Parts: sequence; C-alpha cells; structure tokens
Amino acid sequence: MSDLKGKVAFITGGSKGIGYGVAASLLKEGVKVAITSRSQKAADDAAANLGSDDVLALEADVRSFDSQKQAIQKTVDKWGKIDVLVANAGLGHFASIEELTADQWQDTIDTNLTGVFYSVKASLEALKESNGYIITISSLAGTNFFAGGSAYNASKFGLTGFSQAIMLDLRKYGIKVSTIMPGSVATHFNDHTPSEEDSWKIQIEDIGEIVTDLVKMNPRTLPSKIEVRPTTPPSAK
Repeated sequence: MSDLKGKVAFITGGSKGIGYGVAASLLKEGVKVAITSRSQKAADDAAANLGSDDVLALEADVRSFDSQKQAIQKTVDKWGKIDVLVANAGLGHFASIEELTADQWQDTIDTNLTGVFYSVKASLEALKESNGYIITISSLAGTNFFAGGSAYNASKFGLTGFSQAIMLDLRKYGIKVSTIMPGSVATHFNDHTPSEEDSWKIQIEDIGEIVTDLVKMNPRTLPSKIEVRPTTPPSAK
C-alpha cells in the first residue's frame, strides 16, 4: 500500500458530511487537504474543527468554472501540486415531476453533474503532473431510480456515466478515476440533522476510510466503481 504522507487532496463540499469525513481520514494519513464550501465561514469552521495546520479552507462554488479554477490555483500555489481530487459537493431536490421546478432541476444538474465536470477540468493539468487520482461521490441513485427522484436520479446517473467515461480517457496519463456510490449515509444532506436514529446508516468516516484505502492501493490496481450499502436494510432498522 502507498504511503500518503505529503500528498495533497482537493475536496469539494468538504465543510460537512462526506467531504468532511474524507478530509478527516486523509489528514490522519499525513495528507494535506484543501476543503471548499460556498461559505468561507463554513470552510473556516470546518478547518478549525479538523484541528490541523495541513488544511486550506476555501470559498468556492462548483457551479462556477472560474471559481473552481481559482480554488485549484490557490491550492497549487500553497502546496505545489494536487494528487487527489474528491468531487463530493452535491445536493438534492426531491419532488414529483409535476411539482419539480425548473430552478430545482437546474440547481441539481449544475451542482451534482456540471460541478464535477468543472472540478475535473480545472484540476486536470495538475493531476496529469502528479499521476493523480479522481474520486467522485455518486450514489446508488446513480443506477436505481425512484419516484420523486427525477432530478437527483438524472444527476447521479449522469455522474456515474461521466466518471466511468473519464476513467477510460485518463488511464493513459496514469490518472486513476473511481466513483463511490453510497446508499443511506448519516449526513446533513438537505438540512437533515444526524441523530442516534441514523446509527444504522453508513457513517461519514466509513466513506473516508474507503477513499483512503483507494488512494493507498497499489498503482497497478483500479477499482473503478464501488457500491456501498448499510449492512442493515432500512426495513430492519
């Protein structure tokens, strides 16, 4: 397994939820992490909670290509490289197609799909130089559709397909691409507050461990798509 000490990771949506869990896990391995949020205060608060000098807190919006380019450049300016991109930022609007608004559709696609494209494009030259790793956070909703999920399903189906396609594009540069597809995760997604009732779900540190294990894996091996579910099904919780 590879030693991660001194590597640099750029994590979108790293101020809470899965992104925060990934940052915490990588920091334990000696990785320097840049975390982004739409709010500088949220990014600063998360950095303070992570309690490490190896955290760069950045205000950035994945819906803006210029914002992603600026955040990537600030990371390279500080640490000289980027080894790992974790494209995690996401949101969900859930409603029947009869009730779903055009703005909700656009917000979901812009954040969950186009935002990942922007993050990848903005970091690609840095990742070519480092023979880096791109990890996208999709969802089981990227293969399993459900009522009220038209926007979210479309964004995650698209993200899963995008991730698998760029994996084939970028292998020739020594860049790995994996997409992680979690089921139910105990996070603040859509303003949900995790509680003891969520103890049956996947925890953010579990996803952090998966990301860490992927990055530590021997360079010759590429797990391109990882589905992960709670051990206990929702019906039995």
